[in-house]
Amino acid sequence: MCGRYSLTSTIDQLLPRLKGPLPEGFLEQYQPRQQVRPGEPLLIQRQQQGRLEVGYAQWGLVPNWLKDTRGKSRPINARSETVSQKPFFRGPWRHHRCLLPADGFYEWRPPLEGEGHGPKGKKQPYWIRRQDGAPFWLGGLWDHWIGPDGSELQTCCLLTTTPNALLRPIHDRMPVVIIDGLEEAWLLPEAAAELRTLEGLMATWDPAGWEAIPADRL
Repeated sequence: MCGRYSLTSTIDQLLPRLKGPLPEGFLEQYQPRQQVRPGEPLLIQRQQQGRLEVGYAQWGLVPNWLKDTRGKSRPINARSETVSQKPFFRGPWRHHRCLLPADGFYEWRPPLEGEGHGPKGKKQPYWIRRQDGAPFWLGGLWDHWIGPDGSELQTCCLLTTTPNALLRPIHDRMPVVIIDGLEEAWLLPEAAAELRTLEGLMATWDPAGWEAIPADRL
């Protein structure tokens, strides 16, 4: 499970990656974040009605068909292997895929044998990033929920896949990373035949040029 990521890039590093209209006030309000957590608003790149745009969505997906959000779980991750089959994710998978700019993400390694279960046996967090520090795209889903009273929620979740050689000693899952240049290939398809081509984009990615840095206790 990926439960936190970072977006410490400057606005000058980020802007060339974003396509389409920006949210109102984005340039004035943008702040780099070392830790982005569930429940917080996330910056997303998406397509609506055939055009690319940038928006915000709260981390924790609420599908548009849900009648009431009270007491309902809001998943922050969806498994790429089953996302097209699960009712909770099937609609967003077909019509509302998104990209989330990031420059790192966190995973926690369980205590190794002999480390115990006390303070010294706590899980060790790692910050996984590109060695050059450049931003990259996380693959995700978003949806637009409208309540009976007219209230609205834009929400999202991250897609996960099986770990590569770098992540395997740390965790049994890792987020899907969409390679630069394949943004529209990820965002635009909606026909069933086209959706099948997306499976390759969610495969375990090559860890060459990446690093896992032990982080302070989070």
